[in-house]
Amino acid sequence: MNVPSPCINICRMSADTGWCEGCQRTIEEITRWSRTDDGDRRTILAAVAERRSWLHEAAAASGARA
Repeated sequence: MNVPSPCINICRMSADTGWCEGCQRTIEEITRWSRTDDGDRRTILAAVAERRSWLHEAAAASGARA
């Protein structure tokens, strides 16, 4: 079974973070996704999870909605 892409079709790169605003992947991770194996995809997803957590914490600290 293939690891599904985290893409949610909100494809804008954040100037602040360098991550896609929809899936929180870098340009390099997005381009690598289609040609890499499931192990590497899981590594990318782990990085995405950390970024989402960081974004949520940063939003909470600034009083913004996450």
